[in-house]
Amino acid sequence: MDPARKLATYDDLRRLPEDVRAEVVAGEVRVMPSTLPRHSRIARAIGRFVGGPFDDDDGFDGPGGWWILPDVDVELGPHDVVRPDVSGWRRDRLAEPWEERPIAIVPDWVCEILSPSNAKHDRLTKADLYARVAVPHYWIVDPVERLLEAFALRDGGWFRLGAFSDGDVVRVAPFEAIELDVGRLFPPA
Repeated sequence: MDPARKLATYDDLRRLPEDVRAEVVAGEVRVMPSTLPRHSRIARAIGRFVGGPFDDDDGFDGPGGWWILPDVDVELGPHDVVRPDVSGWRRDRLAEPWEERPIAIVPDWVCEILSPSNAKHDRLTKADLYARVAVPHYWIVDPVERLLEAFALRDGGWFRLGAFSDGDVVRVAPFEAIELDVGRLFPPA
């Protein structure tokens, strides 16, 4: 890196046009393409099947206790502002996120949905960043292989809890209070 180069911050993202999806990782602005419909469908399904019981149904028969938010800016440090596909915070750690941009509290859970343009970035760069800032749980969803991989942070690194696919009905941390039918996360085969 050029020592004279100024590291990017959230202010650099604010200067971009509203319709540009971008992140700052290690002080570099990274522009991301718009998501494919399949990607959006999976994010919506995660919102329904995880966010439903843990966020929407809080106080209405669900386990509750979480905010589950898709596609929000999260500041992990001054030069690391990411936009995970879906993020979750325990409500006792983040009281009211409604007017925050970016959210400056490390999530308790992050889910990234792979696409051809970001798979390596999500599996390597962002996984390392999430471990470094101590995100306790990380899920990676692969739409092509129809897989959900779940990881928990242990001793500063990711411990793979398992990989699950169509036909698997599982209890996956940190949402083990419910059974998740993994195949329902994906568009019909």
